[in-house]
Amino acid sequence: MILALATTLVLSAVPAVSSAQDSPLSFNVGLTTDYRYRGISQSRLKPALQGGVDYALPAGFYVGAWGSTIKWIKDIPGGDAGVEIDIYGGYKGEITKELAYDVGVLTYQYPSNRLAPTANTTEVYGALSFGPATLKLSHALTNTFGNTDSKNSFYVDASASFDVGAGVSLTPHVGYQKIKGPNSGPGTYTDYSLTAAKDFSGFVVSAAVVGTDADKNFYSSPVDGKELGKAGLVLGVKKSF
Repeated sequence: MILALATTLVLSAVPAVSSAQDSPLSFNVGLTTDYRYRGISQSRLKPALQGGVDYALPAGFYVGAWGSTIKWIKDIPGGDAGVEIDIYGGYKGEITKELAYDVGVLTYQYPSNRLAPTANTTEVYGALSFGPATLKLSHALTNTFGNTDSKNSFYVDASASFDVGAGVSLTPHVGYQKIKGPNSGPGTYTDYSLTAAKDFSGFVVSAAVVGTDADKNFYSSPVDGKELGKAGLVLGVKKSF
């Protein structure tokens, strides 16, 4: 359902593809033992099904959509949404051969969510990459993931990707989520992760150690009290085609 909806959203905005061989259209599907976003579990530490579609437009422009099953909105009293759909578009280019940039806009949509303020969030982002390292800033144009008066919240993160041989890559990451407004204190936190991934005939298998210093009470499940930002191991498999 997620992949079909994502595909429909993107294909409605792009021209028909003439042949599969040189197609700028790509798809991905995956399964993870826990959907962590910015270190916080979106699936109550449970598995999630995910999928997306991307279309590379001429001259460095791109559009895409991605979706995942979630639990956190339904877990909040009065909330309702079992799926997250992200729709994005942007432009990638080079300043030099070593220095590249990526700018765009991304909206997180939670169909049928009834939270007030709404969980739906829109951000603009900009990233600079030098060699294997990337620094990225995301700035919220709206309230952020249901937090009251949280417009202009931001997330800054640094990551890198290293090929360590035998088809294995290592990706260290650290990020800082700043929540503006009355939830600034408990909502602001730092997250970190270290991911190892290997390609097995087109299937990318990954293992990540993920954790945060997030407030245990603020980021906990109202269903079972589980700490959603606690350190843990996340396994995943993804297929792109």
